[in-house]
Amino acid sequence: MDYKTLRELVRQGEGKHIEFKLKTNHPEKIVREIVAFANSGGGYLFIGVGDDRSIKGLKYADEDEYLLVRAIEKYCSPGIEYEIERIPIGEERDVLVFTILPSPKRPHYVLQPAEVTVATVKPSPKTPPQKSNKNASSSTNLVKKTYIRVADRSIQASWEMREILRRQDDDRNVKFQYGDKERKLMQHLDQHQSVTVADFASVAGISRNIASKTLVLLVLANVLDVHPDETVDRFTVHA
Repeated sequence: MDYKTLRELVRQGEGKHIEFKLKTNHPEKIVREIVAFANSGGGYLFIGVGDDRSIKGLKYADEDEYLLVRAIEKYCSPGIEYEIERIPIGEERDVLVFTILPSPKRPHYVLQPAEVTVATVKPSPKTPPQKSNKNASSSTNLVKKTYIRVADRSIQASWEMREILRRQDDDRNVKFQYGDKERKLMQHLDQHQSVTVADFASVAGISRNIASKTLVLLVLANVLDVHPDETVDRFTVHA
């Protein structure tokens, strides 16, 4: 990528396949953008570009590259394919461009530390007091969270979206039975533009688990489209 191409892409602004960061101050958070791109058809991550599209560059690009590469190796699972370019912009400053490739290994996850607090049990009056152990009150575990790209944001994916990502590249044809719950679903969609998992479960009188799995299957069969959101995913008839 040359400087002219860089400016043209920056001029487009952030979107589904473009993200700007001034520096890698919090690489453990920036990897969310990288995972989201890998799960959503790829994209460009520019380090040294502001949200206002100003191309400021990095004075110590080696350090920023090192920090982010280490974060990708540490926090992304499974491994993500990407390319790195360094674009000189003058005055001994560079812009780092991470090109994240579309991945066949979806979904990718970010491994994040989570504080797990152990409940303290109050001793009975007959139990002799014991010395407290501050280190035993909490422990740190890694939790897996996956992200997808929606417009210019990276949002956490729902269970339904994770299943769709995991299964939509399968070569086999998806088959389903059109029964009573599917009939009620289509009747609902005839009267409303979209449906949520909770809506479907209520309308069809089924559990949320069955509603969720049915909607995923219908998306994989190209009967429905899914529209992910930070609050709740919505499903519509396939266009």
